[in-house]
Amino acid sequence: MTAPPASLVRPPLVLSVATFVSSFDRFAVNPMLVLIAADLGVPLSAAVAVASGYYLAYGLTQPLWGVLSDRFGRVRVMRAAMFGAALAGVVSALMPVLGALVVSRVVAGACFGAVIPTSLTYVGDTVAPVVRQRALSDLMGAGALGIAMATGLGGVLADLVDWHVAFTVPAACALACALALRSLPEPPRAEIGGLGRHVGAVLREPWALLVFGLAFVEGAVLLGTMAFLATALEHSGVRAAVAGLATATYGVGLWLFSRVVKRLSRTWSPPVLIAVGGAHLCAGYALVAVHVSLATVGATALLLGVGWSFMHSSLQTWITTVAPNARGTSVAFFAAALFVGSAVSSWAGGPAAQDGRYALLFGVAAAVAVPLTVVAVIGRHRYGVTGRA
Repeated sequence: MTAPPASLVRPPLVLSVATFVSSFDRFAVNPMLVLIAADLGVPLSAAVAVASGYYLAYGLTQPLWGVLSDRFGRVRVMRAAMFGAALAGVVSALMPVLGALVVSRVVAGACFGAVIPTSLTYVGDTVAPVVRQRALSDLMGAGALGIAMATGLGGVLADLVDWHVAFTVPAACALACALALRSLPEPPRAEIGGLGRHVGAVLREPWALLVFGLAFVEGAVLLGTMAFLATALEHSGVRAAVAGLATATYGVGLWLFSRVVKRLSRTWSPPVLIAVGGAHLCAGYALVAVHVSLATVGATALLLGVGWSFMHSSLQTWITTVAPNARGTSVAFFAAALFVGSAVSSWAGGPAAQDGRYALLFGVAAAVAVPLTVVAVIGRHRYGVTGRA
């Protein structure tokens, strides 16, 4: 295959589609947890393992995918992972008991985990730094559409048809993406030696370690806790389909404001973008901590989408610059920290959700968003002062 252009201005369409599918699969389960628990005859705190196991595998495999993509190629690694995700999705739809379902979702999470970091790395390899955040915003927009459809359609399919069906849709799409990726050219990669050297080049970089820590907390605050928005509504008697549609405003807000961030990134500095994002995260969780209703959950999900658009796009652009000779590995460790944080948070929040203590759950998230934002703003400002970005 021929090499890609030296400097693209937006991600290839197939990467945007793959990002859409990965995001759909990751978020479709959230409005289905109560139905899965009821259908399989297990408590909600146990059914949460379907989501937290997925997130944990999704996160822990990121470094592996990143190192492999640095070593063997971005497209080759992503194609193999998408074939595996398609198979795991079909198996998930056939699982009749919780243990087997959790195992199949863990495998699916591990395979879909290759998509986001490899796509981000591909953009980092092929898009100039001056326009990179705009290109990453396009990729984020594709993921946002997947999230919006997953949180809305997932609940509808589970409630009106069957929750097993929701796993077959992304499986079929993953297979189509794996076939389509064959035409995508491989970007050039820096050759810095074996696998150990790629990892070492990243772990010796203090700025990379800081961004990994920020990503872990961001994942815990936003992704892990957000999984309980739909369950909070269902706990109060709202049907899964309606709860899913209410939380779908997250994807809508993410898609809309990723367009806004794309424009603002030309004039606003990264610390300012991060500060705006953090303020929205804190406000969103504070609102739903006070009262859970369709209106407050919908508003919170929208605010979280805005927060993610501003903060996360800035953090992921930051990580593409800290270790350019091992970009795939650094982006993968970043994604690993993000999703391990979300897995830890969803697991830790399970007992509180089981007991209906949502005010505590969301209040803690609002409180933690404050130091997360402060440290991220100060760190990104100092990084810029060093002249590296």
